[in-house]
Amino acid sequence: MKKIRLKSFSASLLAVFFVVAGARTALAEDLKIGVVDMQKALQNVESGKKAKAQLEKEFNTRKKELQTEEASLKKMGEEFRKQSMVLSDEARAKKQQELQERIMKFQELTGRSQQEIQEKEQALTSPIINKLRETISELAKQKGYSVILEKNENTVLFSLDKDDLTTEVVTIFNKKSG
Repeated sequence: MKKIRLKSFSASLLAVFFVVAGARTALAEDLKIGVVDMQKALQNVESGKKAKAQLEKEFNTRKKELQTEEASLKKMGEEFRKQSMVLSDEARAKKQQELQERIMKFQELTGRSQQEIQEKEQALTSPIINKLRETISELAKQKGYSVILEKNENTVLFSLDKDDLTTEVVTIFNKKSG
């Protein structure tokens, strides 16, 4: 009796295994996964190129201003070192305080400039990224993809070239925007 129950249990278990394996195969056949390199797409769409050029122009302008101020501070520091031996204690302390205040203002200006550039980048790229996501969603529905993953070195370690939709997304985006 125990042998019959064990055989029927084994047969049931085997049947369940084949059903699950068959379902997994069918599920795998229905599952279509694609990838898009969002950074590459952002850099290659026309509006992304324009945003990058605008950011670089603004960054270079600020960089020149900061370099000018930095050179001025270095010159002021060198002059202070040369004069410090001949200045009275009171005059030396006053000059040193002026130099420190100017250095602090320079550091604040540098930090504020970095923050403003980041905010400008966010303002320019957010609408483009949102439109890229819409384009990706439309393409996924049109081609029957179940999932589209962002392709970068931290999330997708490998994908087949046929599953990379980046170039197609850029082409569609540029056609819609142009």
